Amino acid sequence: MPPKLEELYEQGMDAFNKNEYAIAEQAFLQILSAKPDFADVQNKMGIIYKQTNRIELAVRAFEKAVELNPRYTEASLNLAVTLSDRGSYEKAREVFEKAAQFTEKAAAAPVADKTKSMKPALDPFVKGKLADEHRRVGKLYYDMGLLDEAIDEYQKALRLAPTFADIITQLGIALRDQGKHNEAIKEFNRAIEINANFIPARLNLGITYYSQGFYGLAEEEWRKALKINPDNAAIKTYLNFVRPQKS
Repeated sequence: MPPKLEELYEQGMDAFNKNEYAIAEQAFLQILSAKPDFADVQNKMGIIYKQTNRIELAVRAFEKAVELNPRYTEASLNLAVTLSDRGSYEKAREVFEKAAQFTEKAAAAPVADKTKSMKPALDPFVKGKLADEHRRVGKLYYDMGLLDEAIDEYQKALRLAPTFADIITQLGIALRDQGKHNEAIKEFNRAIEINANFIPARLNLGITYYSQGFYGLAEEEWRKALKINPDNAAIKTYLNFVRPQKS
């Protein structure tokens, strides 16, 4: 990525993570004017449009992200939920099913063992900061479709902070996108053991079960998630998808 676009991306992500959507939108639109094939930015624009009630623009942005990277699970799920919110239930189900099929058919490329010994006696605060930096870099790799590199960064983060449920969940997502469902399920369950109320782990565990045809297990996880957050629209949408499969 050219330096100017990289700077814009960092500015946009900083604003996006602070929910400063107007600022993030300006930065991301500048990036897309120069590089319209940036799937992650298209997905981020979809989120911004959805959060600011511009549903049709959100749909188009998510569709573009999925078109650019059909294996971009996050964008596919965002598109499915947004289509459902719009009332396009059959189309939403199709998108959801396709995303599940991609995770099922994904080629499981081997992950190199790059484990390195850690120096002892690092301050816990320093460990946390280093772990978060590895997580951030891992997410950048993931957003660009570089799953091996993302997994490597998440594993480095977890060697420093093995109880960070959010990083464990992100590792599980990357493993699932490589088609490594059993490993992904193990990670999601590990995150849930650490924090039983961590909804992203339960949502993604359910998605992984669903992609393997274990619809009852998927529904069970999503119902548990709904008890934690009864107002979560995504959970309700996923439950609507699973009911016809069980009938």
